[in-house]
Amino acid sequence: MPAKFTGSFTQQEAIPADAIAAAVAVLQSGRLHRYNLVGDEAGEVAQLEAEYRDWQGSQYCLAVTSGGQALQIALRACGLRPGEAVLTNGFTLAPVPGAISAVGGTAILVEIDAGLRLDLEDLEAKIASSRARVLLLSHMRGHLCDMDRLMRICDGAGVTVIEDCAHTMGARWNGKRSGNFGKVACFSTQTYKHMNSGEGGFLATDDVELAARATILSGSYMMYARHGAGPAPDAFAEARYQMPNCSARMDALRAAILRPQLAQLDSNVERWNARYRAVEADLKGHPRITTISLPAEELHVGSSIQFRMPDFTAAQCRAMSDAAKARGVELKWFGAAEPVGFTSAHPSWRYVTAQDLPETDRILATLFDMRLPLSFSEADCALIAELICDAASEVAP
Repeated sequence: MPAKFTGSFTQQEAIPADAIAAAVAVLQSGRLHRYNLVGDEAGEVAQLEAEYRDWQGSQYCLAVTSGGQALQIALRACGLRPGEAVLTNGFTLAPVPGAISAVGGTAILVEIDAGLRLDLEDLEAKIASSRARVLLLSHMRGHLCDMDRLMRICDGAGVTVIEDCAHTMGARWNGKRSGNFGKVACFSTQTYKHMNSGEGGFLATDDVELAARATILSGSYMMYARHGAGPAPDAFAEARYQMPNCSARMDALRAAILRPQLAQLDSNVERWNARYRAVEADLKGHPRITTISLPAEELHVGSSIQFRMPDFTAAQCRAMSDAAKARGVELKWFGAAEPVGFTSAHPSWRYVTAQDLPETDRILATLFDMRLPLSFSEADCALIAELICDAASEVAP
């Protein structure tokens, strides 16, 4: 029998003790709603918004119920019209095209390159052919495009960029934080992301009108002055009458859990990257495995790792998944015909018009993905890499 890893790929580190204490204090108060405050009390959510704004380096920040709601609110706040085209990645997770569909947009899928990033030549072609005014850019699995070139393309064509930073909280391109390139950025604090509140999310922007519209959309009623990182009250003069209430407010309990985690985020980025390097080093040495190159301009957040088996058939890829599973290693294969768990590919998004993406399909056919939770040690990660290499050699000696 092959050696076996016994850790869990879905279990995270425990919530920090100070976050638990803060959560207990909120529960003891009974005041979980973000606007259930006494006098001029700031409240947990407003304090979190201010702290995240300062950490991100944006002008405004809004806390919401999920990353998916952040995407939908961002699209609405940007003025998307029913039926309007929205460009997005051909390779992303379902909440991204789902957000476009949920607000009545029409998703136009853009090819990816071998680095799992948006193909910028195809982006230019799709901008011209679709006449889309919005790009919902997914930094899928933490891989940043050449953001300088992407913004030149989009600014030159008058395309508004919404950054989906669910996998790049803390990442940078040429020293600039992910999320600070486009008009608005969306982040997730779902359990498998870089901070864990079960569900939750943020919008960050420097645009005062967009921030005001998003705040009303989130369900602030006329309580917008109680936000910790929002515009001045006069910015809401029109938005408060024009934007529908989508009831997507973050609650005080989740904010209390997140504030201590934010204080640890930069050090946790370093911990993830150490684990990423431990796996990547061994995978690079295997002749059948192709790792994903990381540009020198990119500071990555390695909370997951991807690799390809470019000369494998579909049958070999299935055998690879089975061989890894027999060794206790949970791999997600994006070339599978049917969606599994959180993993899906564009042909299974049947609420999106079917589109021809030959290069994306070629890449996904042999693409594997694996989580790297901080509950794993660096030694665990080295063992996992050894087991993956052993599985690959078993399938194709």
